[in-house]
Amino acid sequence: MNETWLRSRSLWLEQLDGPLTARPGLDGDTDVDVAIVGGGYTGLWTAYCLLRADPTTRVRVFERQVVGFGASGRNGGWCVGELAGELAGAIELGGRDGGVRLMRAVMDTVDEIGRVVVDEGIDCGFARGGVVRLARTAPQLERQHIEVDEYHEHGFGEDDIRRLDASEASGRLAATNVLGGIHYAAGARVQPARLVRGLASAVERLGGRIVEETDVIDIVPSTGTDRPRAVTNSGTVRADVVIRATEGYTCGLPGEKRTLVPLYSLMVATEPLSSDRWDEIGLREMETFADDRRMVIYGQRTSDDRIAFGGRGAPYRFGSGIDAATEARSDVHDAIAETLFELIPQLDGAAITHRWGGVLGAPRDWRPSVGLDRTTGLGWAGGYVGEGVAVSNLAGRTLADLVGDERSDLVSLPWVDHISRRWEPEPLRWLGINGGLRVAARIDRQEQERGTVPRLAGLLDRYVG
Repeated sequence: MNETWLRSRSLWLEQLDGPLTARPGLDGDTDVDVAIVGGGYTGLWTAYCLLRADPTTRVRVFERQVVGFGASGRNGGWCVGELAGELAGAIELGGRDGGVRLMRAVMDTVDEIGRVVVDEGIDCGFARGGVVRLARTAPQLERQHIEVDEYHEHGFGEDDIRRLDASEASGRLAATNVLGGIHYAAGARVQPARLVRGLASAVERLGGRIVEETDVIDIVPSTGTDRPRAVTNSGTVRADVVIRATEGYTCGLPGEKRTLVPLYSLMVATEPLSSDRWDEIGLREMETFADDRRMVIYGQRTSDDRIAFGGRGAPYRFGSGIDAATEARSDVHDAIAETLFELIPQLDGAAITHRWGGVLGAPRDWRPSVGLDRTTGLGWAGGYVGEGVAVSNLAGRTLADLVGDERSDLVSLPWVDHISRRWEPEPLRWLGINGGLRVAARIDRQEQERGTVPRLAGLLDRYVG
């Protein structure tokens, strides 16, 4: 693989030290204890936890490109203990008690990742400043009040999530039109490519093997006396357990086109900013930041004092297609940059130096899951809808316990063995997803211009749910 091209996939990959030489690929059939398909966060956390529990386990991770190529090397660097659907979604999965346990476990992942980063010496700029989510319209402020009340009603305290008045919110991030905000404590900034590459090195130090530039073209369940297997372009891998950890790229596997759809998120980054400019902007605690519009945005202050900022808006491609052209759409990058400069006008005159994008995996009900079917020998985790930097750690720990048949608290969390309904066939999902993106943008415009929530919001919420 051309290293120059690989580094061009994101600011994060460009910043990596040392050569990005691919590890040796598979050369013929092989036999292991656990085969993991996908060398991103989920696959590597699973491998790491399996090997920490039992260093004698024969674990092999298979990556089609190189570690960090996919979402793990191109995301926003939000290591945030949140689930898509937030607390309400967790309660929907597991009832009041199960939902609260799940959210507590998700929040705890941030500290767990911070611990591993220190223990393994992973230099990824981990900074635990929490998340500041601004309210910049009256409907956003109302939604935030409801959200915080819900958390507090279910036993979460001010140390977990609290309201910010306009002055407090602006003090953290001096954005425009700030009416208030939320500070969510379970959050950290990371350099995501350094995190995933460091995790890969930790797996190898524990005895795991990572196989790169090896395309898994099918995952086959056990039948009769045959063990499950991963079929690659260069050999067949038989294992006691095969784990699918492919997230947004799941659609490339046979029979999985409607399991998770790849949704695009694009990013820009500024040049490094002066200390004087940072005095005006804020983010002194390295908070990650967003507001509460429906067309999701997200940003961080990087370890080299840039702003890395992203958002949704790129169209879904018919048939769950993935291509570099959509990741590089200039109109979407221009819109994201415009949003950033409107949000933080102190950036006036700052250069945008990097543009990139990638895909995340979305299940039909927007609920992530993790599981292991002992009958077939197949395990899985994913469907994070953009929240995977932190949640993948919980998924990896849970999968390791499932594989090891551990009766831990993790394996009883309500997302375990959850099966989302499948996405609609084409052209229905193309029409629905791209229509939903347009509706979300329209709702945001009306909320900003009129300060009211249009009726379309209810239709969108029902579709997403």
